[in-house]
Amino acid sequence: MRIWTVHLPRLAGGATRMGKPPVLVREGFSWAACLLALPWLLWHRLWLEAIGYLGLILLLAAFVPRDAALPVAVALQFLLGAQAQDLRRAALTRRGRPAAHVVAAPDEDLALARLLEARPDLARTVLA
Repeated sequence: MRIWTVHLPRLAGGATRMGKPPVLVREGFSWAACLLALPWLLWHRLWLEAIGYLGLILLLAAFVPRDAALPVAVALQFLLGAQAQDLRRAALTRRGRPAAHVVAAPDEDLALARLLEARPDLARTVLA
């Protein structure tokens, strides 16, 4: 069973804005982010995080000795894979989509179905 956070768009007053579908973010390690860091960051529109990642890679290339470069790069990739979903959640919150619900389901489709069961008012945004 996986845990998913549901991010809904918010208005200034705290009310949910209808019209935009919810975003579900899975909890846990992201192998895609670990193995394909920069494309994964750009695919999820994490522009600031991608710039920070590139800056960190450049700093590591400049200051880490050659013998330690591979273990440090592997550690950085693993760290990104471990924190990737949290970076997505933080970016969604910055963009006005804070976490509104938590859903437990084995896959994203069933998580969305459980969300719609708990919040039928969101069905219009998903079906549109």
